[in-house]
Amino acid sequence: MKNLALIDEEEVFFGSGLNILTGETGAGKSIVIGSVNLALGAKADKELIRAGAEYALVELVFLLNEEQEKRLKEMDVFPEEDKTLIIQRKIMPARSVCKVCGETVGTKQLKEIAEILINIHGQHEHQTLMQKKKHKEILDDYAGEKADGLKEEIRECYKIFTKLQKELEKNAEDETAREREAALLRFEVEEIEEAGLTAGEDEELEQLYHKMANSRKIKEAVYNAHQMTGYGIGESAGEYIGRALKDLKGVSAYDSVLADLEAQLQDIDNLLGDFNRAAAGYMEELEFDGEDFARTEERLNLVNHLKSKYGKNIEEILVYKASGEERLNILENYEIYRVGVLQDMEKEKQKLLKLCGKLSDVRKKCAKELGKGLKQALLDLNFEEVHFEIQVRPCPEMPSSDGYDDVEFMISTNKGEMLKPLSQVASGGELSRIMLAFKTVLADKDDIQTLIFDEIDTGISGKTAWKVSEKLGILGKNHQVICITHLPQIAAMSDTHFLIEKNPRKDRTVTTIKKITKEDDLRELARMLGGAEITKAALQNAKEMKELARNTKLY
Repeated sequence: MKNLALIDEEEVFFGSGLNILTGETGAGKSIVIGSVNLALGAKADKELIRAGAEYALVELVFLLNEEQEKRLKEMDVFPEEDKTLIIQRKIMPARSVCKVCGETVGTKQLKEIAEILINIHGQHEHQTLMQKKKHKEILDDYAGEKADGLKEEIRECYKIFTKLQKELEKNAEDETAREREAALLRFEVEEIEEAGLTAGEDEELEQLYHKMANSRKIKEAVYNAHQMTGYGIGESAGEYIGRALKDLKGVSAYDSVLADLEAQLQDIDNLLGDFNRAAAGYMEELEFDGEDFARTEERLNLVNHLKSKYGKNIEEILVYKASGEERLNILENYEIYRVGVLQDMEKEKQKLLKLCGKLSDVRKKCAKELGKGLKQALLDLNFEEVHFEIQVRPCPEMPSSDGYDDVEFMISTNKGEMLKPLSQVASGGELSRIMLAFKTVLADKDDIQTLIFDEIDTGISGKTAWKVSEKLGILGKNHQVICITHLPQIAAMSDTHFLIEKNPRKDRTVTTIKKITKEDDLRELARMLGGAEITKAALQNAKEMKELARNTKLY
Protein backbone atom coordinates (compact mmCIF):
# COMPACT_ATOMS: atom_id res chain seq x y z
CA MET A 1 0.00 0.00 0.00
CA LYS A 2 1.29 3.43 -0.93
CA ASN A 3 -0.14 6.94 -0.40
CA LEU A 4 -3.45 5.49 0.82
CA ALA A 5 -5.28 7.58 3.45
CA LEU A 6 -2.89 7.78 6.44
CA ILE A 7 -0.55 5.13 5.04
CA ASP A 8 2.68 6.39 3.52
CA GLU A 9 4.09 3.10 2.24
CA GLU A 10 3.67 -0.35 3.81
CA GLU A 11 4.40 -3.91 2.68
CA VAL A 12 2.65 -6.73 4.56
CA PHE A 13 3.38 -10.45 4.21
CA PHE A 14 0.45 -12.44 5.63
CA GLY A 15 1.35 -15.90 6.83
CA SER A 16 -0.54 -19.17 6.65
CA GLY A 17 -3.10 -19.93 9.33
CA LEU A 18 -4.74 -17.20 11.41
CA ASN A 19 -3.44 -13.65 10.86
CA ILE A 20 -4.71 -11.19 13.49
CA LEU A 21 -4.72 -7.40 13.12
CA THR A 22 -5.18 -5.31 16.26
CA GLY A 23 -4.70 -1.71 17.32
CA GLU A 24 -6.37 1.19 19.02
CA THR A 25 -9.70 2.45 17.70
CA GLY A 26 -9.04 4.82 14.82
CA ALA A 27 -5.53 3.52 14.17
CA GLY A 28 -6.49 2.48 10.64
CA LYS A 29 -7.25 -1.26 10.89
CA SER A 30 -10.11 -1.06 8.43
CA ILE A 31 -7.86 0.73 5.92
CA VAL A 32 -6.06 -2.59 5.41
CA ILE A 33 -9.25 -4.45 4.53
CA GLY A 34 -10.41 -1.43 2.56
CA SER A 35 -7.22 -1.50 0.52
CA VAL A 36 -7.77 -5.16 -0.36
CA ASN A 37 -11.30 -4.30 -1.49
CA LEU A 38 -9.94 -1.42 -3.56
CA ALA A 39 -7.42 -3.66 -5.29
CA LEU A 40 -10.25 -6.07 -6.08
CA GLY A 41 -12.43 -3.49 -7.80
CA ALA A 42 -14.33 -1.61 -5.08
CA LYS A 43 -15.32 1.99 -5.83
CA ALA A 44 -12.31 4.27 -5.48
CA ASP A 45 -12.67 7.76 -4.04
CA LYS A 46 -9.98 10.30 -4.89
CA GLU A 47 -10.17 11.42 -1.23
CA LEU A 48 -8.33 8.18 -0.36
CA ILE A 49 -5.17 9.55 -1.98
CA ARG A 50 -2.84 10.76 0.74
CA ALA A 51 -2.65 14.56 0.89
CA GLY A 52 0.18 15.85 -1.27
CA ALA A 53 0.52 12.62 -3.29
CA GLU A 54 -0.30 12.31 -6.99
CA TYR A 55 -1.73 8.80 -6.72
CA ALA A 56 -2.43 5.89 -4.36
CA LEU A 57 -1.30 2.34 -5.09
CA VAL A 58 -2.41 -1.05 -3.80
CA GLU A 59 -0.81 -4.32 -4.91
CA LEU A 60 -1.86 -7.85 -3.94
CA VAL A 61 0.18 -10.98 -4.61
CA PHE A 62 -1.60 -14.36 -4.48
CA LEU A 63 -0.12 -17.84 -4.57
CA LEU A 64 -2.64 -20.01 -6.43
CA ASN A 65 -3.73 -23.60 -6.04
CA GLU A 66 -4.29 -25.78 -9.12
CA GLU A 67 -8.07 -25.28 -9.29
CA GLN A 68 -7.74 -21.49 -9.05
CA GLU A 69 -5.08 -21.49 -11.76
CA LYS A 70 -7.32 -23.61 -14.01
CA ARG A 71 -10.37 -21.37 -13.54
CA LEU A 72 -8.36 -18.20 -14.18
CA LYS A 73 -6.90 -19.61 -17.40
CA GLU A 74 -10.46 -20.34 -18.55
CA MET A 75 -11.02 -16.58 -18.16
CA ASP A 76 -7.87 -15.89 -20.26
CA VAL A 77 -6.00 -14.73 -17.15
CA PHE A 78 -2.53 -16.26 -17.06
CA PRO A 79 -0.55 -16.28 -13.77
CA GLU A 80 3.23 -16.23 -13.54
CA GLU A 81 5.19 -19.48 -13.95
CA ASP A 82 5.59 -19.80 -10.17
CA LYS A 83 1.75 -19.73 -9.85
CA THR A 84 1.65 -16.22 -8.43
CA LEU A 85 -0.93 -13.67 -9.51
CA ILE A 86 -0.26 -9.96 -9.07
CA ILE A 87 -3.16 -7.53 -8.90
CA GLN A 88 -2.35 -3.83 -8.95
CA ARG A 89 -4.62 -0.80 -8.76
CA LYS A 90 -3.40 2.74 -9.19
CA ILE A 91 -5.84 5.42 -8.03
CA MET A 92 -5.47 8.90 -9.52
CA PRO A 93 -7.69 11.97 -9.07
CA ALA A 94 -9.41 11.57 -12.45
CA ARG A 95 -9.37 7.79 -12.87
CA SER A 96 -7.95 4.50 -11.67
CA VAL A 97 -6.08 1.75 -13.53
CA CYS A 98 -6.43 -1.96 -12.68
CA LYS A 99 -3.84 -4.48 -13.83
CA VAL A 100 -3.58 -8.25 -13.43
CA CYS A 101 -0.13 -9.67 -14.17
CA GLY A 102 0.66 -6.47 -16.05
CA GLU A 103 -2.46 -6.57 -18.25
CA THR A 104 -5.05 -3.80 -17.83
CA VAL A 105 -8.52 -5.12 -16.91
CA GLY A 106 -11.92 -3.59 -16.15
CA THR A 107 -13.42 -3.55 -12.65
CA LYS A 108 -16.10 -6.07 -13.68
CA GLN A 109 -13.50 -8.65 -14.74
CA LEU A 110 -11.47 -7.83 -11.63
CA LYS A 111 -14.43 -8.66 -9.39
CA GLU A 112 -14.92 -11.98 -11.22
CA ILE A 113 -11.24 -12.79 -10.59
CA ALA A 114 -11.60 -11.80 -6.92
CA GLU A 115 -14.45 -14.30 -6.43
CA ILE A 116 -11.98 -17.08 -7.27
CA LEU A 117 -9.21 -15.80 -5.00
CA ILE A 118 -10.64 -14.47 -1.76
CA ASN A 119 -13.72 -14.32 0.47
CA ILE A 120 -14.18 -11.08 2.43
CA HIS A 121 -16.61 -10.81 5.33
CA GLY A 122 -17.17 -7.13 6.08
CA GLN A 123 -18.49 -5.62 9.28
CA HIS A 124 -22.07 -5.56 7.99
CA GLU A 125 -22.12 -8.62 5.73
CA HIS A 126 -23.94 -10.69 8.36
CA GLN A 127 -26.95 -8.47 7.68
CA THR A 128 -27.40 -10.32 4.38
CA LEU A 129 -28.58 -13.28 6.45
CA MET A 130 -31.62 -11.19 7.30
CA GLN A 131 -32.56 -11.05 3.62
CA LYS A 132 -34.63 -14.08 2.72
CA LYS A 133 -33.76 -13.79 -0.99
CA LYS A 134 -30.12 -14.53 -0.07
CA HIS A 135 -30.98 -17.84 1.60
CA LYS A 136 -31.50 -19.66 -1.70
CA GLU A 137 -28.17 -18.31 -3.01
CA ILE A 138 -26.32 -19.59 0.07
CA LEU A 139 -27.94 -23.03 -0.19
CA ASP A 140 -27.11 -23.27 -3.90
CA ASP A 141 -23.51 -22.26 -3.18
CA TYR A 142 -23.34 -25.17 -0.77
CA ALA A 143 -24.92 -27.55 -3.30
CA GLY A 144 -22.29 -26.48 -5.87
CA GLU A 145 -22.06 -28.63 -9.01
CA LYS A 146 -25.08 -30.71 -7.94
CA ALA A 147 -27.26 -27.65 -8.51
CA ASP A 148 -25.28 -25.70 -11.13
CA GLY A 149 -25.98 -28.04 -14.06
CA LEU A 150 -29.70 -28.22 -13.31
CA LYS A 151 -29.94 -24.45 -12.87
CA GLU A 152 -28.37 -23.92 -16.28
CA GLU A 153 -30.90 -26.31 -17.89
CA ILE A 154 -33.75 -24.57 -16.05
CA ARG A 155 -32.61 -21.14 -17.25
CA GLU A 156 -32.58 -22.32 -20.88
CA CYS A 157 -35.95 -24.04 -20.57
CA TYR A 158 -37.52 -21.05 -18.80
CA LYS A 159 -36.15 -18.76 -21.51
CA ILE A 160 -37.88 -20.81 -24.21
CA PHE A 161 -41.11 -21.02 -22.18
CA THR A 162 -41.30 -17.24 -21.55
CA LYS A 163 -40.46 -16.53 -25.20
CA LEU A 164 -43.44 -18.65 -26.29
CA GLN A 165 -45.59 -16.95 -23.67
CA LYS A 166 -44.63 -13.47 -24.91
CA GLU A 167 -45.18 -14.56 -28.51
CA LEU A 168 -48.70 -15.72 -27.68
CA GLU A 169 -49.46 -12.51 -25.76
CA LYS A 170 -48.17 -10.44 -28.66
CA ASN A 171 -50.61 -12.12 -31.06
CA ALA A 172 -53.57 -12.19 -28.66
CA GLU A 173 -55.39 -9.28 -30.33
CA ASP A 174 -59.06 -9.13 -31.25
CA GLU A 175 -60.14 -10.42 -34.65
CA THR A 176 -60.66 -6.94 -36.12
CA ALA A 177 -57.11 -5.87 -35.26
CA ARG A 178 -55.69 -9.09 -36.76
CA GLU A 179 -57.67 -8.56 -39.99
CA ARG A 180 -56.47 -4.96 -40.22
CA GLU A 181 -52.83 -6.01 -39.72
CA ALA A 182 -53.25 -8.89 -42.20
CA ALA A 183 -54.66 -6.56 -44.87
CA LEU A 184 -51.68 -4.23 -44.58
CA LEU A 185 -49.18 -7.12 -44.65
CA ARG A 186 -50.94 -8.67 -47.65
CA PHE A 187 -50.62 -5.39 -49.58
CA GLU A 188 -46.93 -5.03 -48.69
CA VAL A 189 -46.05 -8.62 -49.59
CA GLU A 190 -47.93 -8.38 -52.92
CA GLU A 191 -46.26 -5.05 -53.73
CA ILE A 192 -42.81 -6.58 -53.25
CA GLU A 193 -43.83 -9.79 -55.03
CA GLU A 194 -45.09 -7.93 -58.11
CA ALA A 195 -41.79 -6.03 -58.37
CA GLY A 196 -39.92 -9.30 -59.03
CA LEU A 197 -36.74 -8.06 -57.41
CA THR A 198 -33.39 -9.83 -57.65
CA ALA A 199 -30.45 -9.39 -55.29
CA GLY A 200 -28.00 -6.73 -56.47
CA GLU A 201 -30.39 -5.37 -59.08
CA ASP A 202 -30.51 -1.90 -57.52
CA GLU A 203 -26.75 -1.41 -57.92
CA GLU A 204 -26.82 -2.56 -61.54
CA LEU A 205 -29.75 -0.25 -62.32
CA GLU A 206 -28.04 2.77 -60.77
CA GLN A 207 -24.89 2.09 -62.77
CA LEU A 208 -26.85 1.67 -66.03
CA TYR A 209 -28.95 4.78 -65.37
CA HIS A 210 -25.88 6.95 -64.81
CA LYS A 211 -24.35 5.55 -67.99
CA MET A 212 -27.48 6.32 -70.03
CA ALA A 213 -27.97 9.76 -68.48
CA ASN A 214 -24.42 10.73 -69.46
CA SER A 215 -24.29 8.87 -72.78
CA ARG A 216 -23.76 12.01 -74.91
CA LYS A 217 -20.82 13.16 -72.80
CA ILE A 218 -19.36 9.62 -72.77
CA LYS A 219 -19.75 9.25 -76.55
CA GLU A 220 -18.05 12.56 -77.25
CA ALA A 221 -15.09 11.71 -75.00
CA VAL A 222 -14.65 8.19 -76.44
CA TYR A 223 -14.97 9.53 -80.02
CA ASN A 224 -12.23 12.10 -79.41
CA ALA A 225 -9.99 9.49 -77.81
CA HIS A 226 -10.58 7.13 -80.76
CA GLN A 227 -9.75 9.86 -83.26
CA MET A 228 -6.60 11.02 -81.49
CA THR A 229 -5.23 7.49 -81.13
CA GLY A 230 -6.35 6.24 -84.56
CA TYR A 231 -4.76 6.00 -87.98
CA GLY A 232 -7.27 7.85 -90.14
CA ILE A 233 -6.08 11.43 -89.72
CA GLY A 234 -2.63 12.96 -90.07
CA GLU A 235 -2.42 14.45 -86.59
CA SER A 236 -3.34 11.25 -84.69
CA ALA A 237 -1.07 9.22 -82.42
CA GLY A 238 -1.44 6.15 -84.65
CA GLU A 239 -0.17 8.03 -87.70
CA TYR A 240 2.85 9.42 -85.84
CA ILE A 241 3.78 6.02 -84.38
CA GLY A 242 3.33 4.41 -87.81
CA ARG A 243 5.77 6.88 -89.37
CA ALA A 244 8.29 6.47 -86.53
CA LEU A 245 8.10 2.69 -86.87
CA LYS A 246 8.69 2.93 -90.64
CA ASP A 247 11.78 5.07 -90.11
CA LEU A 248 13.26 2.70 -87.49
CA LYS A 249 12.67 -0.34 -89.69
CA GLY A 250 14.82 1.33 -92.37
CA VAL A 251 17.90 1.51 -90.08
CA SER A 252 17.40 -1.24 -87.44
CA ALA A 253 19.52 -3.67 -89.43
CA TYR A 254 22.64 -1.56 -88.73
CA ASP A 255 22.55 -1.73 -84.89
CA SER A 256 21.10 -4.24 -82.42
CA VAL A 257 20.06 -1.37 -80.08
CA LEU A 258 17.93 0.05 -82.88
CA ALA A 259 16.39 -3.38 -83.37
CA ASP A 260 15.34 -3.41 -79.66
CA LEU A 261 13.88 0.08 -79.99
CA GLU A 262 11.96 -1.05 -83.06
CA ALA A 263 10.55 -4.04 -81.14
CA GLN A 264 9.42 -1.78 -78.25
CA LEU A 265 7.74 0.65 -80.63
CA GLN A 266 6.04 -2.26 -82.42
CA ASP A 267 4.56 -3.36 -79.07
CA ILE A 268 3.32 0.18 -78.46
CA ASP A 269 1.76 0.24 -81.92
CA ASN A 270 0.01 -3.07 -81.29
CA LEU A 271 -1.35 -1.88 -77.87
CA LEU A 272 -2.55 1.38 -79.41
CA GLY A 273 -4.26 -0.57 -82.20
CA ASP A 274 -6.02 -2.80 -79.62
CA PHE A 275 -7.15 0.28 -77.68
CA ASN A 276 -8.44 1.96 -80.84
CA ARG A 277 -10.47 -1.07 -81.89
CA ALA A 278 -11.91 -1.45 -78.35
CA ALA A 279 -12.94 2.22 -78.33
CA ALA A 280 -14.65 1.78 -81.70
CA GLY A 281 -16.53 -1.27 -80.38
CA TYR A 282 -17.61 0.61 -77.24
CA MET A 283 -19.07 3.45 -79.36
CA GLU A 284 -21.12 0.96 -81.40
CA GLU A 285 -22.66 -0.53 -78.23
CA LEU A 286 -23.26 2.86 -76.61
CA GLU A 287 -26.35 3.61 -78.63
CA PHE A 288 -29.52 3.80 -76.47
CA ASP A 289 -32.98 4.63 -77.60
CA GLY A 290 -35.35 6.77 -75.53
CA GLU A 291 -37.53 3.79 -74.59
CA ASP A 292 -34.59 1.91 -73.00
CA PHE A 293 -33.73 4.97 -70.93
CA ALA A 294 -37.36 5.47 -69.85
CA ARG A 295 -37.72 1.81 -68.85
CA THR A 296 -34.49 1.93 -66.84
CA GLU A 297 -35.51 5.16 -65.11
CA GLU A 298 -38.96 3.76 -64.26
CA ARG A 299 -37.51 0.53 -62.87
CA LEU A 300 -34.99 2.43 -60.76
CA ASN A 301 -37.74 4.67 -59.38
CA LEU A 302 -39.77 1.59 -58.40
CA VAL A 303 -36.80 -0.01 -56.64
CA ASN A 304 -35.99 3.23 -54.78
CA HIS A 305 -39.64 3.55 -53.74
CA LEU A 306 -39.58 0.04 -52.25
CA LYS A 307 -36.23 0.75 -50.55
CA SER A 308 -37.71 3.84 -48.90
CA LYS A 309 -40.47 1.65 -47.40
CA TYR A 310 -38.93 -1.73 -46.68
CA GLY A 311 -35.12 -1.63 -46.47
CA LYS A 312 -31.84 -0.01 -47.40
CA ASN A 313 -31.17 -2.52 -50.20
CA ILE A 314 -32.92 -5.30 -52.09
CA GLU A 315 -31.60 -7.98 -49.69
CA GLU A 316 -33.32 -6.20 -46.77
CA ILE A 317 -36.52 -5.80 -48.78
CA LEU A 318 -36.61 -9.55 -49.48
CA VAL A 319 -36.00 -10.28 -45.76
CA TYR A 320 -38.90 -7.93 -44.92
CA LYS A 321 -41.10 -9.79 -47.40
CA ALA A 322 -40.21 -13.19 -45.89
CA SER A 323 -40.94 -11.88 -42.39
CA GLY A 324 -44.24 -10.44 -43.58
CA GLU A 325 -45.24 -13.74 -45.18
CA GLU A 326 -44.45 -15.57 -41.94
CA ARG A 327 -46.49 -13.10 -39.88
CA LEU A 328 -49.32 -13.16 -42.42
CA ASN A 329 -49.48 -16.95 -42.22
CA ILE A 330 -49.93 -16.65 -38.44
CA LEU A 331 -52.71 -14.07 -38.76
CA GLU A 332 -54.57 -15.95 -41.48
CA ASN A 333 -54.35 -19.25 -39.56
CA TYR A 334 -54.48 -17.84 -36.03
CA GLU A 335 -56.35 -20.67 -34.33
CA ILE A 336 -54.00 -23.32 -35.71
CA TYR A 337 -51.04 -21.15 -34.65
CA ARG A 338 -52.48 -20.52 -31.16
CA VAL A 339 -53.09 -24.21 -30.52
CA GLY A 340 -49.57 -25.03 -31.70
CA VAL A 341 -47.97 -22.46 -29.39
CA LEU A 342 -50.07 -23.63 -26.44
CA GLN A 343 -48.94 -27.20 -27.07
CA ASP A 344 -45.30 -26.08 -27.23
CA MET A 345 -45.76 -24.08 -24.03
CA GLU A 346 -47.24 -27.04 -22.21
CA LYS A 347 -44.41 -29.24 -23.41
CA GLU A 348 -41.80 -26.74 -22.18
CA LYS A 349 -43.69 -26.20 -18.93
CA GLN A 350 -43.69 -29.92 -18.13
CA LYS A 351 -39.99 -30.11 -18.95
CA LEU A 352 -39.40 -27.04 -16.74
CA LEU A 353 -41.38 -28.50 -13.83
CA LYS A 354 -39.50 -31.78 -14.11
CA LEU A 355 -36.15 -30.00 -13.94
CA CYS A 356 -37.37 -27.79 -11.07
CA GLY A 357 -38.42 -30.95 -9.22
CA LYS A 358 -34.95 -32.45 -9.62
CA LEU A 359 -33.36 -29.23 -8.37
CA SER A 360 -35.79 -29.13 -5.44
CA ASP A 361 -34.76 -32.67 -4.45
CA VAL A 362 -31.08 -31.62 -4.56
CA ARG A 363 -31.84 -28.55 -2.44
CA LYS A 364 -33.80 -30.55 0.14
CA LYS A 365 -30.98 -33.06 0.51
CA CYS A 366 -28.32 -30.34 0.75
CA ALA A 367 -30.52 -28.34 3.14
CA LYS A 368 -30.49 -31.26 5.58
CA GLU A 369 -26.71 -31.65 5.30
CA LEU A 370 -26.05 -27.92 5.63
CA GLY A 371 -28.57 -27.53 8.45
CA LYS A 372 -26.93 -30.36 10.38
CA GLY A 373 -23.44 -28.90 9.86
CA LEU A 374 -24.61 -25.42 10.86
CA LYS A 375 -26.28 -26.67 14.02
CA GLN A 376 -23.02 -28.30 15.14
CA ALA A 377 -21.04 -25.19 14.19
CA LEU A 378 -23.44 -23.03 16.20
CA LEU A 379 -23.13 -25.33 19.20
CA ASP A 380 -19.36 -24.94 18.90
CA LEU A 381 -19.90 -21.17 18.94
CA ASN A 382 -21.64 -21.22 22.35
CA PHE A 383 -25.26 -21.52 21.26
CA GLU A 384 -26.25 -23.75 24.17
CA GLU A 385 -29.73 -24.59 22.87
CA VAL A 386 -30.10 -24.20 19.17
CA HIS A 387 -32.13 -25.82 16.46
CA PHE A 388 -31.40 -24.73 12.88
CA GLU A 389 -33.38 -25.79 9.85
CA ILE A 390 -33.32 -24.78 6.19
CA GLN A 391 -36.84 -25.04 4.84
CA VAL A 392 -37.25 -25.71 1.13
CA ARG A 393 -40.86 -25.11 0.09
CA PRO A 394 -41.71 -26.15 -3.50
CA CYS A 395 -44.16 -23.90 -5.37
CA PRO A 396 -44.85 -25.76 -8.66
CA GLU A 397 -47.43 -23.18 -9.70
CA MET A 398 -44.71 -20.48 -9.75
CA PRO A 399 -41.68 -21.80 -11.67
CA SER A 400 -38.91 -19.31 -12.41
CA SER A 401 -35.45 -19.19 -13.96
CA ASP A 402 -33.88 -20.65 -10.78
CA GLY A 403 -36.47 -23.26 -9.91
CA TYR A 404 -39.73 -23.13 -7.99
CA ASP A 405 -38.45 -23.32 -4.41
CA ASP A 406 -38.91 -20.83 -1.62
CA VAL A 407 -35.93 -21.18 0.75
CA GLU A 408 -35.78 -19.77 4.28
CA PHE A 409 -33.48 -20.20 7.28
CA MET A 410 -35.35 -21.07 10.46
CA ILE A 411 -33.83 -21.02 13.94
CA SER A 412 -34.65 -21.50 17.60
CA THR A 413 -32.03 -20.39 20.14
CA ASN A 414 -33.87 -21.30 23.32
CA LYS A 415 -35.16 -24.61 24.56
CA GLY A 416 -38.86 -25.11 23.98
CA GLU A 417 -39.21 -22.31 21.45
CA MET A 418 -40.65 -22.97 18.02
CA LEU A 419 -38.61 -22.45 14.89
CA LYS A 420 -38.94 -18.93 13.55
CA PRO A 421 -37.48 -17.11 10.54
CA LEU A 422 -33.89 -16.08 11.21
CA SER A 423 -34.72 -12.40 10.57
CA GLN A 424 -37.19 -12.42 13.50
CA VAL A 425 -34.95 -14.05 16.09
CA ALA A 426 -31.22 -13.37 15.82
CA SER A 427 -29.51 -10.42 17.50
CA GLY A 428 -26.43 -8.64 16.11
CA GLY A 429 -23.98 -10.78 18.06
CA GLU A 430 -25.83 -13.97 17.13
CA LEU A 431 -25.79 -12.99 13.45
CA SER A 432 -22.02 -12.56 13.58
CA ARG A 433 -21.63 -16.07 14.96
CA ILE A 434 -24.16 -17.53 12.53
CA MET A 435 -22.24 -15.96 9.63
CA LEU A 436 -19.00 -17.43 11.00
CA ALA A 437 -20.72 -20.80 11.23
CA PHE A 438 -21.72 -20.51 7.56
CA LYS A 439 -18.19 -19.51 6.56
CA THR A 440 -16.77 -22.47 8.49
CA VAL A 441 -19.13 -25.01 6.94
CA LEU A 442 -18.86 -23.58 3.42
CA ALA A 443 -15.08 -23.07 3.52
CA ASP A 444 -14.37 -26.70 2.66
CA LYS A 445 -16.82 -26.63 -0.27
CA ASP A 446 -14.74 -24.33 -2.48
CA ASP A 447 -11.13 -23.70 -3.47
CA ILE A 448 -10.80 -20.23 -1.96
CA GLN A 449 -7.78 -20.31 0.34
CA THR A 450 -7.99 -16.83 1.85
CA LEU A 451 -10.79 -15.61 4.14
CA ILE A 452 -10.96 -12.11 5.61
CA PHE A 453 -13.08 -11.16 8.63
CA ASP A 454 -13.45 -7.50 9.52
CA GLU A 455 -14.58 -7.35 13.17
CA ILE A 456 -16.33 -10.72 13.36
CA ASP A 457 -16.46 -10.10 17.11
CA THR A 458 -19.28 -7.54 16.91
CA GLY A 459 -21.66 -7.95 19.84
CA ILE A 460 -19.87 -10.85 21.58
CA SER A 461 -17.69 -11.24 24.70
CA GLY A 462 -16.63 -13.65 27.43
CA LYS A 463 -17.08 -17.36 26.80
CA THR A 464 -18.68 -16.75 23.43
CA ALA A 465 -15.63 -14.78 22.29
CA TRP A 466 -13.43 -17.72 23.21
CA LYS A 467 -15.65 -20.09 21.21
CA VAL A 468 -15.39 -17.79 18.21
CA SER A 469 -11.63 -17.74 18.68
CA GLU A 470 -11.52 -21.55 18.69
CA LYS A 471 -13.58 -21.69 15.49
CA LEU A 472 -11.25 -19.22 13.74
CA GLY A 473 -8.30 -21.31 14.89
CA ILE A 474 -9.86 -24.43 13.37
CA LEU A 475 -10.62 -22.55 10.15
CA GLY A 476 -6.98 -21.41 10.04
CA LYS A 477 -5.69 -24.99 9.93
CA ASN A 478 -6.69 -25.37 6.27
CA HIS A 479 -7.06 -21.74 5.19
CA GLN A 480 -5.30 -18.43 5.37
CA VAL A 481 -7.52 -16.33 7.64
CA ILE A 482 -7.03 -12.58 8.10
CA CYS A 483 -9.04 -11.11 10.97
CA ILE A 484 -9.41 -7.66 12.53
CA THR A 485 -10.48 -7.85 16.17
CA HIS A 486 -10.82 -5.90 19.41
CA LEU A 487 -11.07 -9.03 21.57
CA PRO A 488 -8.01 -10.54 23.32
CA GLN A 489 -9.61 -14.01 23.23
CA ILE A 490 -9.53 -13.94 19.41
CA ALA A 491 -6.13 -12.22 19.19
CA ALA A 492 -4.61 -14.91 21.44
CA MET A 493 -5.37 -17.57 18.80
CA SER A 494 -3.17 -15.88 16.19
CA ASP A 495 -0.49 -17.68 14.21
CA THR A 496 0.77 -14.30 13.03
CA HIS A 497 -0.03 -11.03 14.80
CA PHE A 498 0.11 -7.55 13.22
CA LEU A 499 -0.10 -4.32 15.19
CA ILE A 500 -1.57 -1.25 13.50
CA GLU A 501 -0.60 2.09 15.01
CA LYS A 502 -1.13 5.76 14.21
CA ASN A 503 1.74 8.09 15.09
CA PRO A 504 2.89 11.62 14.21
CA ARG A 505 5.86 11.83 11.81
CA LYS A 506 7.26 15.34 11.36
CA ASP A 507 4.18 17.36 10.43
CA ARG A 508 2.05 14.37 9.34
CA THR A 509 0.10 11.55 10.96
CA VAL A 510 1.05 8.11 9.62
CA THR A 511 -0.50 4.67 10.06
CA THR A 512 2.02 1.81 10.26
CA ILE A 513 1.57 -1.96 10.18
CA LYS A 514 4.15 -4.29 11.67
CA LYS A 515 4.42 -7.97 12.43
CA ILE A 516 5.08 -8.25 16.15
CA THR A 517 7.31 -10.63 18.11
CA LYS A 518 6.09 -13.08 20.75
CA GLU A 519 7.03 -10.64 23.51
CA ASP A 520 5.20 -7.75 21.83
CA ASP A 521 2.31 -10.11 21.16
CA LEU A 522 1.89 -10.60 24.93
CA ARG A 523 2.10 -6.85 25.54
CA GLU A 524 -0.59 -6.19 22.93
CA LEU A 525 -2.83 -8.85 24.51
CA ALA A 526 -2.18 -7.27 27.91
CA ARG A 527 -3.17 -3.87 26.51
CA MET A 528 -6.40 -5.35 25.16
CA LEU A 529 -7.06 -6.99 28.54
CA GLY A 530 -6.04 -4.24 30.92
CA GLY A 531 -6.52 -0.89 29.23
CA ALA A 532 -4.14 2.08 29.35
CA GLU A 533 -1.48 0.62 31.69
CA ILE A 534 0.13 -2.78 31.08
CA THR A 535 0.43 -4.35 34.52
CA LYS A 536 2.18 -7.56 35.58
CA ALA A 537 -1.23 -9.08 36.21
CA ALA A 538 -2.34 -8.20 32.69
CA LEU A 539 0.86 -9.69 31.23
CA GLN A 540 0.38 -12.88 33.25
CA ASN A 541 -3.22 -13.07 32.12
CA ALA A 542 -2.10 -12.59 28.52
CA LYS A 543 0.49 -15.33 28.89
CA GLU A 544 -2.10 -17.75 30.28
CA MET A 545 -4.53 -16.86 27.49
CA LYS A 546 -1.86 -17.46 24.84
CA GLU A 547 -0.97 -20.80 26.42
CA LEU A 548 -4.63 -21.82 26.48
CA ALA A 549 -4.93 -20.93 22.79
CA ARG A 550 -1.81 -22.93 21.99
CA ASN A 551 -3.19 -26.00 23.81
CA THR A 552 -6.54 -25.61 22.05
CA LYS A 553 -4.84 -25.79 18.64
CA LEU A 554 -3.28 -29.13 19.50
CA TYR A 555 -6.68 -30.82 19.54
